[in-house]
This record gives sequence, structure tokens and C-alpha cells, in this order.
Amino acid sequence: MKQDPPSLLSRISLAFGTFFAIIADARFAGRVQALRTGAQRSEPSTPAPAPATPRPAAPPLREAAPDGALQLLGLLQREARFIDFIQEDVAAYADADVGAAARVVHEGCRKVLRDNFAISPVRDEAEGSRITLPEGFDAAAIRVTGNVVGQPPFTGSLAHRGWRVVETRLPKLSDSHELRIVAPAEVEL
Repeated sequence: MKQDPPSLLSRISLAFGTFFAIIADARFAGRVQALRTGAQRSEPSTPAPAPATPRPAAPPLREAAPDGALQLLGLLQREARFIDFIQEDVAAYADADVGAAARVVHEGCRKVLRDNFAISPVRDEAEGSRITLPEGFDAAAIRVTGNVVGQPPFTGSLAHRGWRVVETRLPKLSDSHELRIVAPAEVEL
């Protein structure tokens, strides 16, 4: 597979990085010099670089069934008027009016979560605590951010505890229930 040549900004960054590396490391400078002249340099004291380990193939993607998502959206609409709130252009309203509406939506959404899910934090420590992630930590449950260099163990501050669904208790539906209608139209007589 042929690589595209680096962009101008990438080449400038590469040039500066190489410049300082040549000044700081005589062996690296010798390898660059050999590369530029086309000569082969042999350095018995420097071990050959280890072959790159191939990345594991990405797992195949599976399509999520929309039924649960549609049912949850319907519950959020029924209890919190969630879709009505999100679809509304709130720019025309005063902040106090938006805040009052948000409070109603928040209470309804919270009720839906409490009634239909058991949710617990991924980590039990308080946010801001210093923690150490050992080698083999669950990367699906913990996202490492910031200056990530090297291999675990990593030590850092817990920025967010994360959330995990422990139990789902969505209501049972009849076969005739149309999930795509998350809020029926209302006609007042």
C-alpha cells in the first residue's frame, strides 16, 4: 500500500523534530546522514528494531435493533415532552422560560431513567481522585484522555465516574403497538 506524501505542515513539523533529534542524538544523526548519502550503516551496538506487531482486526459491526431505542424515545416524550423541547427553537424565549421548561424536561427524563433502568457508576471513586489503571484495564469502560504515552499502568485523575446500565426494565409491548409513533398527533374536539 502506497502512502501519500506528507503535507507541507507535516513536513515542517518533521523537519523541526528531526533537526532537534540530530542535535541531541549522535547515533540518530549518523543514521540520517547514511540515509541522505544512500550508504548502509552498520551499528552493532544498536539492536535492529522489532518488527511492528500487526493490529488486531476490528470486530465486525452489528446493527442495533431500533425497537428499544424507539420505545425509550416514546417514554421520554410521554413523561418529559423531550422531543417537543428539543424540536422547539428556544432562541426566541427568555432564559428564564427556557430554564423553567428544562426543569420539567429534566424531571420527566429522570423519572424515565429511574423507572426503566438500574444505573450505577463505572468507577466508585470520587471525581478528582487519583487512580491507577493497571495493564489490561477495560478500555470499553474507561476512556483515557490527555497526554497518553506508553503502556499501562496509567496514573491520573478521575474526570468522570462513567455510567453503566445494570438492569433494563422497559415495559412489555403488544404486537399491535407501533413503536415508530413516539407521540401520536393530538386532535382536540
